[in-house]
Amino acid sequence: QVQLVESGGGLVQAGGSLRLSCAASGRTFSWYTMGWFRQAPEKEREFVGGISWSGGRSYYADSVKGRFTISKDNAKNTVYLQMSSLKPEDTAVYYCAAATGLSGSYYFPHDYTYWGQGTQVTVSS
Repeated sequence: QVQLVESGGGLVQAGGSLRLSCAASGRTFSWYTMGWFRQAPEKEREFVGGISWSGGRSYYADSVKGRFTISKDNAKNTVYLQMSSLKPEDTAVYYCAAATGLSGSYYFPHDYTYWGQGTQVTVSS
């Protein structure tokens, strides 16, 4: 079992930045591929980005590429989502998730086993 807790959400103006954190506890954090997803009201949960178990490889949705950066600190059992140049359309509840696979890229919610409770990000225009 892995428990995930997100933090760092809030209200920010368009063009601003936020950094989300996801703290993990339970089984060895370094064994998991991590992902970030978001869900806006009345929309499906969508992939934002993912990072390999080692933290050496990250990949992103086209909508956030160049603006968002994921990093993973295995020593601190934490994964981060640095968000810059935020837009109103980035407004959503953001979730971190853990996948048990160690290779490949994981883009879909069903690829992930463990989920945090989410943190709200609101970008005002």
